[in-house]
Amino acid sequence: MPREVLRVAVLGVSHPPANKWATRRVQPAALMADIPDLVKGSLMTELGEVRTYYMGDHAVVLHSGETTHYINNLRAAQPSLWVSCDRGEVSLVTADPYEGEAMASDPERLVEALPMPLAVARRIDAFITAHHVEEVFYKRKRVPATSTHDPRAPRVLSDSEKWVQSRGKAGLPPKGET
Repeated sequence: MPREVLRVAVLGVSHPPANKWATRRVQPAALMADIPDLVKGSLMTELGEVRTYYMGDHAVVLHSGETTHYINNLRAAQPSLWVSCDRGEVSLVTADPYEGEAMASDPERLVEALPMPLAVARRIDAFITAHHVEEVFYKRKRVPATSTHDPRAPRVLSDSEKWVQSRGKAGLPPKGET
């Protein structure tokens, strides 16, 4: 199964805490296709109380079996890469929108959908062109369940097999019937 690994740089933004009990945390804010010569955690810019940090370069692994997902991502109004953070550290970057949605269901994880850099979109498009195989959809044909040999066929009960409603252990007929 062919796969390709792309590297992207993740930038994080840190805002001042909203109250005295909150702490400052870095949240993924942007991606770069070009990897800068910086150490992970380096302060890039500081505008007042807002700081931008370099969160490191991370792998985006493309698998040939998921090309349909990548096509759906590139056809979206805003193609995105999903960045997942655990305890302030980037743990995964993916181009698969369904994997990104699945990661976002974890309340312990911070997941951000960030705009995909154009250079990364071009490389994903080239990967799709090289490895996409269109899967033909075959609708299942239903077999009518009318055969007497078919265990799924509806069973018509004879009068002796039918359940007869009675009152209690005495086996009296229901009220109103004689």
